[in-house]
Amino acid sequence: QVQLAESGGGLVQTGNSLRLSCAASGRAFSGYAMGWFRQAPGKEREFVASVSATGSTTSYADSMKGRFTISRDNAKNTVYLQMNSLKAEDTAVYYCAGRFYANPSYRAADYAYWGQGTQVTVSS
Repeated sequence: QVQLAESGGGLVQTGNSLRLSCAASGRAFSGYAMGWFRQAPGKEREFVASVSATGSTTSYADSMKGRFTISRDNAKNTVYLQMNSLKAEDTAVYYCAGRFYANPSYRAADYAYWGQGTQVTVSS
């Protein structure tokens, strides 16, 4: 089992950047594929990005391609989400999630472990 804790959220202006971190505790982090999801007020949780257990494979939602980058450092048990060129519509609570499989998924239901989320607010 793994426990996840996000950090790095905050209030930024349109066009600026933020880097979110997700620290994992527990064993075998390197065996978990990881994902980032977000949920805006009144909306369903949506896929943002995912990375395989080894970090060799990444995937992004179309609206994040070219702006967001997911990465991981298995030595530090941490996954990151670098967010550039932020827009007001990126405002949401961002969650990291883990699944004990090598391959990631874009479906929230495929992830067994979730952090509590970190708020990102982008002001125009």
